[in-house]
Amino acid sequence: MTEQHSAAEQKIILITGASSGIGSATATHLAAQGHTVILGARRTDRLAELVDIIEENGGTAKSTFLDVTNLENVTQCVNTIVAEYGRLDVLVNNAGIMPISPLAEAKVEEWNWMIDVNIRGVLHGIAAAQAVMLKQDRGHIITLASTGAHEVVPTGAVYCATKYAAWAISEGLRIESDPSLRVTTICPGVTESELADTISDPAARETMRTYRQSALPPTAIADAIAFAVNADAHVDVSEIIVRPTTQRP
Repeated sequence: MTEQHSAAEQKIILITGASSGIGSATATHLAAQGHTVILGARRTDRLAELVDIIEENGGTAKSTFLDVTNLENVTQCVNTIVAEYGRLDVLVNNAGIMPISPLAEAKVEEWNWMIDVNIRGVLHGIAAAQAVMLKQDRGHIITLASTGAHEVVPTGAVYCATKYAAWAISEGLRIESDPSLRVTTICPGVTESELADTISDPAARETMRTYRQSALPPTAIADAIAFAVNADAHVDVSEIIVRPTTQRP
């Protein structure tokens, strides 16, 4: 049974990349706990379906088009949330892509795409949300990195680099920030998602299918995110690594 929070504990939460996978599972889980979730992604048709499901189950949700590679779009989204709800309590920097391939394939466009979404997208979210949260004197920024932030695997050099960057940016934000701003990094291991759908290299795609045979459900990561969100205000959950028991390393 999902625990419901009192009105004083209910938070306004923006989740990027909310149209599938971890983002979708997190939105559903947090809404079931009584939080108001704003779902951001480019696939607005999927967001609309998810909002309907959340509302049918008694939750509160809203969807918005969000391209994390566009700073103006991210800033406008945050400002709209503040104008409507009076505040933004939590940003979940979840949007990410994983078109892995050997470096020898020189898939430069895919490398740049990962840099734009996985790094610039995180920075844009921080830039937009941090300004609001500093004015509020409270807030929480959660960034999804990966176990790839702590290890490099074949075909994953650029992806792991972007996730290490996300980890480093999040840790840097935590170190620099006033205690009123909580900062959390979540590092999922192998998790069921649509990330592998972006892999264009046939060999890498087949390797990833095998690698994901014992993947965690996205709800396992949603549980970790919810734990950080619901921690007492004086508790800063700095980092959580969640991986299948079979993932070695």
